[in-house]
Amino acid sequence: MNAPIQPVHLTRHTRTFPLNRWWIAGFSWELKDQPVARTLLGKAMVLFRTPDGQVAALQDRCCHKDLPLSCGKVEGRGLRCGYHGLLYSHEGTCVEIPGQDKIPAKAKVVSYPLREKDQILWVWVGDTPDASPQDEPPAYPVHSDPKYKFGGDCYHYDAPYMLIHENLLDLSHLGYVHTKTIGGNPAIHMNAKLTVSQEGDVVKVTRLMPNSEPPPTYTAAWPFKGRVDRWQEVAFHVTHELIWTGAMDVGSGSYDDPNREGFHMRGLHGVTPETDTTTHYFWTIATNPHPDKDNIVDLVVQQTAATFLEDKVIIEAQWQNQQRFGHPPQLDIHVDVGPNRAKRVVERLLANESKA
Repeated sequence: MNAPIQPVHLTRHTRTFPLNRWWIAGFSWELKDQPVARTLLGKAMVLFRTPDGQVAALQDRCCHKDLPLSCGKVEGRGLRCGYHGLLYSHEGTCVEIPGQDKIPAKAKVVSYPLREKDQILWVWVGDTPDASPQDEPPAYPVHSDPKYKFGGDCYHYDAPYMLIHENLLDLSHLGYVHTKTIGGNPAIHMNAKLTVSQEGDVVKVTRLMPNSEPPPTYTAAWPFKGRVDRWQEVAFHVTHELIWTGAMDVGSGSYDDPNREGFHMRGLHGVTPETDTTTHYFWTIATNPHPDKDNIVDLVVQQTAATFLEDKVIIEAQWQNQQRFGHPPQLDIHVDVGPNRAKRVVERLLANESKA
């Protein structure tokens, strides 16, 4: 007999992620004609799109007999429960009870603000029932830039979200973990020129590797003449990271030029907690295909997917070991400056929420 599903209980004292902000909930292409069940920030939600294009995120529970609304079906006016047919609008209000004319005022479920922008779904969860967003989610113009083609996916991690952020902020591991794709010489990675800066809650990490050997993914995607000037630029935001990496032939351009030549990869990394110890990782990778290379976008997306699956193995094993050993003190080394800055940002935001 299957064990009963345990409810998720998150309190102000145990929660490890700040609220009152936009988090990535998925991608536009996921919402077709069926609802999508997803727990985000400790909240069980159902995501769906009505036939007229309206996207919605509701509490995944019918207010009648508690069946998950994700077991229902999408109709013209909203989402119909698969048990007794109650129909909910995108705002969470019950608009029809089959066989009953009167609809009680309490016939409704929680609705979470959901926005669709640049093929990204953003959800907003407040720390109080009456909290509401005061701004709109950020734009991501890369997805509509004609210079780039992209693909992406969603992975589920059995690990806390900050471990994923730490991994993305410290790309020195590429030479050890990703030898078959975007890695390269480990010594060059560990000795790359590292710059860390901060503007408000945004932490930026830049790593430069001039005159280095291009890794396998790069040489497969771009006709380099030989050695390359390589760069990695990471911008940590509390809910996501933007990573711009690439390479150009040695001496062919300047790192200061935002329109530099060569092979580019622009990554969107939505790191959204499912619970305090599990995470949804929403990612896309965009690249500028070379006219002399065929099917390069598919290659880059496939090798990126393989790279991120390698990260998943490492991070989940790391989390298992932290639990096994009871989180003993860790040694800091030079590559930890960026991750440590990001952790302090989150700690400060959580402390401010606790005071409020």
